[in-house]
Order: sequence, then C-alpha cells, then structure tokens
Amino acid sequence: MNILVVIDMQNDFIDGSLGTKEAVAIVQAVVDKIKNFEGTVLATRDTHEENYLDTQEGRNLPVKHCIRGTDGWQIREEIAELIKEEPIDKPTFGSIELGKKIYELSQTEDIESITLIGLCTDICVISNAMVIKAYLPEVKIIVDSRCCAGVTPESHIRALEAMKVCQVEVQ
Repeated sequence: MNILVVIDMQNDFIDGSLGTKEAVAIVQAVVDKIKNFEGTVLATRDTHEENYLDTQEGRNLPVKHCIRGTDGWQIREEIAELIKEEPIDKPTFGSIELGKKIYELSQTEDIESITLIGLCTDICVISNAMVIKAYLPEVKIIVDSRCCAGVTPESHIRALEAMKVCQVEVQ
C-alpha cells in the first residue's frame, strides 16, 4: 500500500492571510499528483479556534489563519473534491492523529511508502514527516518538492535539506 498525505492545502496558506505566490504556483501540481496517485490519499487541515492570538503559536505568529469554519480554513476546492476521506484537523504543526491513523493502517496492510505534499514545507510538512518517521521508522517516507512550498523559497530549501538528513527521500 502507498499513502499520499496532502498537508494543509488550505485557502489561507495559498492566497489568504498567509498565502504566497509559491503556494499558488503548486496548486495544479498537487491536483495532478492526487489524480495520478495509486493508493490511499489522506489530508490534514490546520485548525485554530477564535482564541488563536492567545495561544503560543498566535503570540509567535500573530496572523489569524485557518480559524475553524472560515473560508480560509477550507481546503482549496479543486483539491478537496479529490479527497475521499475527511481531513484530519490538527491544532499543531505535526499531527499525532495522522501518525496514529497511518500506524493503524500499517497494522492491517504493509505500507510500501508514504509521500507528503503541501504547505508549508518548513513548518507542517517537515513536522509531519518527523511524526510519521517516529511511528514507522522502517517505512520509506518521500516528500515531493514540486508539490510543496515554504514560507520563503529559502526556508523551503532548508527544510528539504533537513529532511534528507533525517532519511526522508526528497524528490
């Protein structure tokens, strides 16, 4: 079994409050990757509540984003319509729930590889790659760099290099 994990392809990260031209530029590549992927497709959704600015993350990044129920919280429409399973809402960068779900899948089927794509390479993609690696250290983890974007192009590259050192295959 192969798994594709679509990380936080939400409106606020694409062209909303924390959007970038690099994030906009990967949308079609993400759509194509999902359409052509043979295996299970999972997705995460960064999820914050109205008190976001009162949280540690909110104090460090004081830009309201991905507030539950808002348009910015929604996964980009053309991507959401391709994902059959309900997204995993995550209040933190790395999702323990995602790690548990993939671990549970590994108990019933052999997982050959887990590919991550999405936003942001240098925050949530790298965090979730490390969470998954902790749950399944012997499974091949891949990050498709053509389907990822970082906060900046430089931090995107740094995150890809850090993942390589942690034995994540970067394509």
